[in-house]
Amino acid sequence: MTVTLEEETEPFFAFDYRELAEKVIYAALEAEGFPFEAEVSLLLVSMEGIQELNREHRGFDRPTDVLSFPLIAYESPGNFESLEQEEDNFNPDTGEAMLGDIVLCADKVRKQAEEYGHSEEREFAFLILHSMLHLLGYDHMTEEEAAVMEEKQRNILERMGILRDAFETDGLPVGPH
Repeated sequence: MTVTLEEETEPFFAFDYRELAEKVIYAALEAEGFPFEAEVSLLLVSMEGIQELNREHRGFDRPTDVLSFPLIAYESPGNFESLEQEEDNFNPDTGEAMLGDIVLCADKVRKQAEEYGHSEEREFAFLILHSMLHLLGYDHMTEEEAAVMEEKQRNILERMGILRDAFETDGLPVGPH
């Protein structure tokens, strides 16, 4: 597994965010039974940086917490049967499946952790996992899709020992973000 991490902003996190990102990405791949080695790109940006990306790629001028840019189209979420290693989805130098890019707003991690009353580490892990599920074909455009993602996120984070207050729910918004 290769995780390429770039920083367009200084995140100032009090935890090893590179190590945590790798653990969460690995946990998502393992939980979903992804059958290949994979590569993922992670970019940490400021509030202004993610707002600019939203404006350029999604046509709206506001910051969000995370953006996912999947490189593989799946027949259905989490169904990897149609992937063949010779396809364009694989890095010819490493043989790893190129899953896509995660762009994470470090400012939003801090802000949302405070708003939700949990650690920055938990918020960071949640957003990476959420984005990984998008890279594996999941979405939350309908209530049913959102429920599937919420359950997967909850189960993976619990297995990792990254818990949130028992009275909170992840409450994914339905629709694009």
